[in-house]
Amino acid sequence: METLISSLDTQLAFAITHASDIAAARRAGQRLATELGFDETRAGQLALIVTEAGTNLLKHAGEGTIYVNVSQSEGVPGIDVLAVDAGPGILDLDACLRDGMSTAGTAGTGLGALKRLADEFDVWSQPGNGALFFMRLWKDDSVPGMCRVDVGALTVPLAGEDACGDGWGVACDGAGATLLAADGLGHGPEAAAAANAAIRELQRLPGSAPGRLVDAAHQSLRITRGAAMAAARIDFGAGMLHFAGIGNINACVIDGDGRRALVSHNGIVGHNVRKIQEFSVPCPPGALCIMHSDGIQTQWDLDKYPGLLGHSPALIAAVLMRDYIRRRDDAMVLVVRRRAGRV
Repeated sequence: METLISSLDTQLAFAITHASDIAAARRAGQRLATELGFDETRAGQLALIVTEAGTNLLKHAGEGTIYVNVSQSEGVPGIDVLAVDAGPGILDLDACLRDGMSTAGTAGTGLGALKRLADEFDVWSQPGNGALFFMRLWKDDSVPGMCRVDVGALTVPLAGEDACGDGWGVACDGAGATLLAADGLGHGPEAAAAANAAIRELQRLPGSAPGRLVDAAHQSLRITRGAAMAAARIDFGAGMLHFAGIGNINACVIDGDGRRALVSHNGIVGHNVRKIQEFSVPCPPGALCIMHSDGIQTQWDLDKYPGLLGHSPALIAAVLMRDYIRRRDDAMVLVVRRRAGRV
């Protein structure tokens, strides 16, 4: 079955500085769970996850951010919760995940509860460089078969704006996965309209070659202000990633041989595209494809974060957003890892 997930789905962010912020995040998460058809038990688990994650942020870091996003696998909806801080980090992570362990004088059940309650759980921390927790909860307790890619993505609008002009999408089928990243010109609702129009082309052409997808978006974006855009197709059988890009979307593939930059041509999709050209690079199982808008600095280096490359793409996206956001434009990060096969 084909899976499609994108920034058109609900993505919520909550700055956590006070207990009331945790309550707001919990209520929003429960509303989302109801919209997705979660039963009362699963919605209650989600509420506990958000509460424990937010409480942990306040106790150990003083402040942080909670993201609550929709996830999908083979058409089964789920909800992802990301808790991100830049606090002191955790010295002994394994000990802190055992119930009864606390460095804040509490009962110490919070971090262990996060791991127990979630269907999928991951955490990365570095002393002096914060902690990041990822929890995924599916609609029911029978975890669906996973796509052969794992996706982590975040968007953050420019301060003062509700709509984000950057967007992303991933469509996965049995033969491969198609990735799209778009940055509508400027910011605000009109920029978001341009990025969303590109994502709708991915919805229409989910198994398309990157060049065809960019060309289709070029036609459909003519009535918008236009966008920078990149598209990629991971071919599972050939073990290759095919890429086409127009404008300022930064993209690369990271595997055992290092980091390979993916080249885009100049232009504006929807207005000024002189040449659409596909490039191909190896994409073996375990490889990462990272795309981001120019709202993220380009001089990042994941080697500065020991062990992070082996963790969930959601945590990698969160680190890039936390540490490299420019804050003078919309920002988007998309991280996709090719799995070895079905889980």
